[in-house]
Amino acid sequence: MKLKTSVLLTVLIMFSLFVSACGGGEAEATPALSVDAIQTQAIATFSADQTQTAIAAPTNTPLPTGTPVPTLAIPTLANVTPFATSSVGSTAVTTCNGLAYVNDVTIPDNTPMTPGQAFTKTWKVMNSGTCAWEAGFKFAFTGGDAMSGATYTLPQSVPANSQIDISIAMIAPNKTGAIRGNWRMSTAAGQFFGNEIYVLIMVGGTTGTATNTGVPATSTFTSEPTATATATP
Repeated sequence: MKLKTSVLLTVLIMFSLFVSACGGGEAEATPALSVDAIQTQAIATFSADQTQTAIAAPTNTPLPTGTPVPTLAIPTLANVTPFATSSVGSTAVTTCNGLAYVNDVTIPDNTPMTPGQAFTKTWKVMNSGTCAWEAGFKFAFTGGDAMSGATYTLPQSVPANSQIDISIAMIAPNKTGAIRGNWRMSTAAGQFFGNEIYVLIMVGGTTGTATNTGVPATSTFTSEPTATATATP
């Protein structure tokens, strides 16, 4: 910008000198411009040029501002229970009611009998569960030969871990060979539980080989005084 101003001043000065030199003697002398006046005109001319240039220059139009993209709000699912994986657990085995065979009190296995002979079979059993046997529980025939034996109903409750004798009156059948009858305890509603015990006799003088599969007593139970239960046909 300073260079352009200096060049313009130089041109004006030279032009003024040229005009002064060429003027006639008779013509009215053109007053010579002082250096300050020439500088003032030059600056005014330069300012006018700058103003025109500024007017002619296009106005910078600001670029449109982009519209902000709205934020998508993702709804939060409240109180939604996730899918449960499904899993299989072990079922607890109830030990409320239980019966364990202790021993044969009378008529051990393979006792010889004659057809029609009457006898009373007595077993010693233990309440091996955690609940008392309630009055009304039944000791009933479950298979084999009943030998005329009848279901026995407990007249009173039997505490857990206590032992009792259960007796059933029977009659040997009119046939020979090994005769066996199976018996088991049940609730008053008929739900069987505990060991299935049996009576085994030999009718007609034959010798059998079967043995009682009832679970023998163990010393891990603290027994209460033994009660006696007797059934009649």
